[in-house]
Amino acid sequence: MTTWTAEELRRIDASDELEIAARRRDGTLRRHLPVWVVRHGDGLYVRAVNGRDSAWFRGAQARHEGHVRAGGVEKNVSFVDPDPDLADAIDAAYRAKYARYPGIVPRIVDEQARAAAIALVPAD
Repeated sequence: MTTWTAEELRRIDASDELEIAARRRDGTLRRHLPVWVVRHGDGLYVRAVNGRDSAWFRGAQARHEGHVRAGGVEKNVSFVDPDPDLADAIDAAYRAKYARYPGIVPRIVDEQARAAAIALVPAD
């Protein structure tokens, strides 16, 4: 399994948003959409603020493959279910990174968004 380099993790973590595009069943990419991304250890995580019914999240579930770009890093990725034991740590990462958005943070750490979490694993 491929891992993120320290430089990739640093650059993506320093970005406010990550652009994510799910791969369709025919292999083409959907449109890139901005999402909030957090780092925990050597992992990168995103959540759908609108939960599992979010269009981009449903698209990500079709093939569990896609493409991301942030901070000058572009990668093909696999979308993997994160370890459920990391949910509280991921909440803490969202609260710390996006504290300046007090009106939105509660939504990204609620049960609906936690149920729509994805770990980003490099596929290259």
